[in-house]
Amino acid sequence: VQLQASGGGLVQAGGSLRLSCTASASGRTFSSYAMGWFRQAPGKEREFVSAISQLGGWSTHYADSVKERFTISRDNAKNTVYLQMNSLKPEDTAVYYCAASVTLHHIVEMSFSTDDYWGQGTQVTVSS
Repeated sequence: VQLQASGGGLVQAGGSLRLSCTASASGRTFSSYAMGWFRQAPGKEREFVSAISQLGGWSTHYADSVKERFTISRDNAKNTVYLQMNSLKPEDTAVYYCAASVTLHHIVEMSFSTDDYWGQGTQVTVSS
């Protein structure tokens, strides 16, 4: 599956952005993939941000640092997962990546296999 992330940009602290990640070219239906968002700031390791389960996305997971501020959702008809980011802080500045896996715990636990997929990143910069 190919993943295309978009929606990053420059925003002031306290502002909002919505990231999108659209999937294409897969033998599986989009709804069969758990989806996740990760980020990597300069000089730091990539970290988990949020995940959503397959099908209706009834199970969601968030890093403590983004709880109550970020919301993940999915639209299976559009093959897209979203990350609504509110109350942004300068420490949210990073390149954000989306990922797809048929196994939710691969995303939540960052335990990836060669059967998992990554999109290119989208830059989010939050100014103080």
